[in-house]
Amino acid sequence: MYSNARKTKKIAANAMESPHKTKTTRIEGGKGAPIIFASHLPLANVVQCDKPNADICVHLDVPNDDIITADRREARHAATVEGVDDEDAPGLERCNCQRDRPVYNTESLPENVAEEDYRTIFNGAYDEELPDDEEPEYTFDGDEDDEVVQPFDEIRDPNGEIDLNDDGIEEAAFNKKQGTYVFPPSQAEAEAAFNDLKMILKPPRKKGKGYRRCELDEVTRMRMEGVKMFLGTYILFEKTCPNRAGNWMQASVETIQVHGETTHHARNLREWARSFINDREEIPANRFGNGGKSAIDDEDLAQEIHLHLQSIGKYIKAEHIVQFCNTPEMLTRLKRTRTISLATARRWLARMGYRWKHNHKGQYADGHERGDVVDYRQKVFLPKMAEYEARTRRWTEEHGWDIPLGIVCAIVIWYHDESIYYAHDRRQSGWYHIDASPVPYTKGEGVSLMVADFISADYGWLRSLDGKRSARVIFKPGKGQEGYFTNEDIIAQAEAAMQILAERSGEDHILIYDNATTHLKRADEALSASKMPKFPSKPETNFGVHVNVVGTDGRPVYGPDGKLLKQKIPMRNGRFRDGSEQEFYFPAGNPQAGLFKGMARILTERGYDISQKKAQCGKSFSNCPEGAKDCCCRRMLYNEPDFVEEEPLLQTYGKSRGCPVHFLPKFHCELSFLEQCWGYSKRSYRMLPPSSKEDVLEKNVVDCLDAVPLITMRRRVPNLI
Repeated sequence: MYSNARKTKKIAANAMESPHKTKTTRIEGGKGAPIIFASHLPLANVVQCDKPNADICVHLDVPNDDIITADRREARHAATVEGVDDEDAPGLERCNCQRDRPVYNTESLPENVAEEDYRTIFNGAYDEELPDDEEPEYTFDGDEDDEVVQPFDEIRDPNGEIDLNDDGIEEAAFNKKQGTYVFPPSQAEAEAAFNDLKMILKPPRKKGKGYRRCELDEVTRMRMEGVKMFLGTYILFEKTCPNRAGNWMQASVETIQVHGETTHHARNLREWARSFINDREEIPANRFGNGGKSAIDDEDLAQEIHLHLQSIGKYIKAEHIVQFCNTPEMLTRLKRTRTISLATARRWLARMGYRWKHNHKGQYADGHERGDVVDYRQKVFLPKMAEYEARTRRWTEEHGWDIPLGIVCAIVIWYHDESIYYAHDRRQSGWYHIDASPVPYTKGEGVSLMVADFISADYGWLRSLDGKRSARVIFKPGKGQEGYFTNEDIIAQAEAAMQILAERSGEDHILIYDNATTHLKRADEALSASKMPKFPSKPETNFGVHVNVVGTDGRPVYGPDGKLLKQKIPMRNGRFRDGSEQEFYFPAGNPQAGLFKGMARILTERGYDISQKKAQCGKSFSNCPEGAKDCCCRRMLYNEPDFVEEEPLLQTYGKSRGCPVHFLPKFHCELSFLEQCWGYSKRSYRMLPPSSKEDVLEKNVVDCLDAVPLITMRRRVPNLI
């Protein structure tokens, strides 16, 4: 910067001392391109020009290409020197200056220039000279392009003085206008900004080690990386050479040298760094790619398309957007003569946040908040479990796994569950070489094996005291295998479990089952109002209960079509409120002997008036008014004591053996920690070599189940309270 100013002074001095060959130079500049003249000859014949492109002819005897130009200083004159031609004025230089600019105070210009006229600076004032005893003073605001030879406080602006109190100008703009030197930030300010930049560019994870992905786009991130490197270099300079002038400038220069950028980028780094130091929200915006806008950028249009896609349903496609835009109204709105292409529709879908992908399954939500489910969970299951858990063993730092103080007889809760293992279930993910060829695999899942067992946090898998007997059932499901696990199998397993639990006489035991239909099955002839007709049945359609036909081996019998064979049996009689029996079928001797009486007759015998009652409200109980108990005949029978007191066979059998049985709420979120034990064992099973043999499958399953540690089971015990 300073060398250019000295060069200006030298050129002006040479122009006054020695003549050279005549040379004409024309500098083309658009409107707003400022020019500073280092010196001038007598301007007695200066007049204001009337032409759009005015020429200023200045008699300068200078070497080639020594016309000096500088940014940020406007030429204040557009004039023409008359009466001087090429013959009379050797060394004439012609310069094209700004157009349409008036000449200020031409009458006050001196007729002659003193011998030392090179000290006069043409910079907005026409007769200002530097004192002889002072050297030219330079002002510097951090940019190499901004330089003034004359002291800035002596330069007058023809538009008047700048008022800082004026709301229309900020202090930064004032400093730039006046050429005021702006001090670089302090080391502390630079270090604070440097640390904040590190947090932005490498945000740490909320938990654990490592970093999260930077949310800035690539261009902005690279810019801020440059600012961070620049601040780091500046901090290093301030530490090593704290009293050296120019650390701020030198740090930016060295930064661009490392990045291979131009000096203009150094100015940008300084500007971005100052902005970020003053305001942490000031991050250089990336304007690349903002030149053109898509129609989908219109939020109203995007919202209309979104609503249209929602109205279509679950399965949408890009063609629906093409059809939506192919209406006269939309074509007029989009200013198009034809609809958009299919590729454009796909891009619009992506811009709106849609992605073509496999839809992952979420949590089951079949009826978690259904009225009957909530009532059972909140009023039956959770209160009962709270009562039991007060007497169960729990972990404490002082006593470990032990019975709570004051409890004499502890309660042990046993959870029951089933799971299926497949012979070909092996891990599919792993490290494979890039050149490895695909290996053929066996088609299908292979033979399956179902395991049903009990588990508790106190003892683990249910075993006898000597460890030789178990209630575990290993079952080969399938129509071509051992059939399916029925309620009879469930009760048989419960009987084996209760015989083992009888050995642990010093404790009370509770069995918890899933809320599955197989577990909740009632007696075949149990009372149920779900399919009862309102009026007496006809002989050909007499009401009864359909049950499976059971063979001599105790297993269900299948017909030629592969379906279970059914037979109809009469429903058992009910009971009046006083406990006496009520027959649901007409007795012998009645003209309708053996036929079902119907709900109307049954309710009438119980003393109800059902003359205005329907058989049922709508197609199901969900159509009944909320909280109603006598809205229809079916709802009235459903709430009768003998119908309500019907229990599943499993609960009835448990009561007979002194071992209570309870069921988890419907659609529960896998409250049994046995689910995690299944997962632990299956992970171990998938590590084993593949095999399609049934005996190998059973051995591997048993070994993996027995390998689940007791401490792992206890860690997964849920806290239901």
